[in-house]
Amino acid sequence: MSNPFNHNEDIDDNEIIKVVQWGCGAMGSGMVKMLLAKKGIELVGVISKRAYAEGYRDIGEFLGLGKVGVPVINEPSEIINSEKCDIVLHATKSFVKEVFDDLKFISEQGVDCITIAEEMAYAWQQQPELAERLDEIAQENSTVILGTGINPGFVLDSLVVMLTGACIRVDRIEAMRVNDLSPFGKTVMETQGVGTTPEQFNEGIKKGTIVGHIGFPESIRMIADALGWEIDRIEQTREPIISKVYRETPVVKVQPGMVAGCKHIGIGYDKKGNMKIKLVHPQQIHPELEGVETGDYINIFGDPEIHMSNKPEIPGGKGTIATTVNMIPAVYWSEKSGLLSMLDFEIPRAMPDK
Repeated sequence: MSNPFNHNEDIDDNEIIKVVQWGCGAMGSGMVKMLLAKKGIELVGVISKRAYAEGYRDIGEFLGLGKVGVPVINEPSEIINSEKCDIVLHATKSFVKEVFDDLKFISEQGVDCITIAEEMAYAWQQQPELAERLDEIAQENSTVILGTGINPGFVLDSLVVMLTGACIRVDRIEAMRVNDLSPFGKTVMETQGVGTTPEQFNEGIKKGTIVGHIGFPESIRMIADALGWEIDRIEQTREPIISKVYRETPVVKVQPGMVAGCKHIGIGYDKKGNMKIKLVHPQQIHPELEGVETGDYINIFGDPEIHMSNKPEIPGGKGTIATTVNMIPAVYWSEKSGLLSMLDFEIPRAMPDK
């Protein structure tokens, strides 16, 4: 493999990275397809209890690709160990508490891990004790645990940080991502409240079963830490996006008057009460049905000002899949170990196809 992250001429560039995919839902299945197409990658197994329960033993048949020679695995312990694989792509849940045991197990086997659990993008923000424990486990086993994705992980944090590199001074940052939720699976729809009534949405917000975008505190803290800013508090608001038309995805149906998405705003303030970072994220399924254009917008106020606009959005599903897979070489060749963030790595770049 030609390793773009490797600056050590003594390392064999022809080494093949053995990868296990854990989770084969909307994002995991896309990762499987991308992994099969990439140079220097050998997909050695896919952990999917659903596919296994339905009788599939080759992941290609489960995904309608025909046999590809990659087994469907029911139990993680059957495939995750340092002799059988180098890295696991983990695509199951969103919160640190939900994925902690899985990530702990992976690291204890001496295997690196990239997870798309949103809170793991900067786990120290909301779960410092669990983050510290994962960091200790990873260091003890000389492994890397990285949380990433399109957002958090790229658009509203890593990309923002990179753009500040062209600034003499940064005073504040405002960024917005207007995106289409349609490619995502059941878990994301539930956390966004898609398919609920407005009353159910508000009740879900109160109970914590509906959270909107997962990752604003993580992105705000990542940006702040990168710039050396002290954020005193983070405030968030969430409002339902009510549909006027019928909308449908493979996992949810939305009638007129029901919730099609969530407008989520996160703001980080310094000790003087000054707004330093404002992130806005209205996301819904099939926004085009009501004339809403998607896009990514980053505004950096300082010297000079930077105003980046990208229309339409970087597709959420494809972006998450690509960001995760493309970070494999960086994680595999990393000289660091522990629980890391995107700030610990070089600029992501696309991997070559076979």
